[in-house]
Amino acid sequence: MISKNLKRSLAESSWIRRMFEKGAELKEQYGEDKVFDFSLGNPDLESPPEFNRVLKKEAAKTGSFLHGYMANAGYAETREAVAAQLSKESNLNFEKEHIVMTVGAAGAMNVALKSILDPGDEVIVFKPYFVEYDFYIDNHQGVKVMAETTDRLLPDLDSLGNQISEKTKAVIINSPNNPTGRVYPEELFEQLANILKEKSKEIGHTIYLLADEPYKKIIFNNHKYHSPFKYYDNTLLAYSFSKDLSLAGERIGYLSISPNIDDLEDMIAATNMVNRTLGFINAPALMQRVIPQVLDARVDIATYESRKDRIYNALDSIGYDVVEPEGTFYIFPRSPIDDDLEFTRMLQEKLVLTTPGTGFHKPGYFRISFCVEDKVIEGAIPIFEKVYKQVKD
Repeated sequence: MISKNLKRSLAESSWIRRMFEKGAELKEQYGEDKVFDFSLGNPDLESPPEFNRVLKKEAAKTGSFLHGYMANAGYAETREAVAAQLSKESNLNFEKEHIVMTVGAAGAMNVALKSILDPGDEVIVFKPYFVEYDFYIDNHQGVKVMAETTDRLLPDLDSLGNQISEKTKAVIINSPNNPTGRVYPEELFEQLANILKEKSKEIGHTIYLLADEPYKKIIFNNHKYHSPFKYYDNTLLAYSFSKDLSLAGERIGYLSISPNIDDLEDMIAATNMVNRTLGFINAPALMQRVIPQVLDARVDIATYESRKDRIYNALDSIGYDVVEPEGTFYIFPRSPIDDDLEFTRMLQEKLVLTTPGTGFHKPGYFRISFCVEDKVIEGAIPIFEKVYKQVKD
């Protein structure tokens, strides 16, 4: 018999996957061109030409240990290249020792949480949030605590202050944000850092800031990315190349440790060990050889921005209450009825697949993932309008 804990997790499994699986079922029943599936954040743009060129070159190489084990943290040259890029972003002195190459951002998040959590330690998340955080925290015997967001879908820092306790060990942030598309402004980081510094002193131990940032290169309308490393010393940052290089299936990312973090040497040793003992062993060797040569490349962000403009303007003109995304490829409108599950069911009946806000612990909203072809967006807009009018009449 499987564990009771896992049985509970299966019952609470991701709405995103549930809707994706429903979409696959509907496509088989009605035909792929009849179903408008916005359920899964699976980047659809082709990887950049630079990546394809470098991949071919590296894949053609032969020799001993090209595909063998390496140091737990990854190839030194890869970590040096990542450290140099982070140094430019943050104006801090990153070195290769501050980088652990991981199996995607999910691997990085698990390495970080395993490194810092004792059983019963609390981790604060702002709802709505990527629901896999629940499982990552539970993996390492942590306790999830939820803080609120404002009506503009930014972290409510008053709520955060009220949720911090003597058991608080970490706060997770995600900017640009999945599912809202919001990019956190500089003043929010400044205020957040002040709260964490004050509360760390008050409770007598470090509260870590764990930043999950796989979308940091997908930002629109001249909005600016702000590195959390600039504002708070006790920061760990998880990154993935899944989104900006369209490499979701290749599982390559990294965990970076602030050079100014408390107990730096212990944190470096812990993350290096955990990357092995969690079973990841190493990040994929071929991808590690490719990444240093394509760090400045990215997919055509203008395509995502064009899609964002089309769907945001359409929903806004229809009458939906929606905050314009500043990044990612998600938009998170308020449901025109209180019951987001019922509303997404009504859309599903018309063969439009979205994810209810309940799946992100934010009832009353729904998520649209616009990493889809333009024809999917164009085909769905009349249905969004029809169902909106149906519930409003």
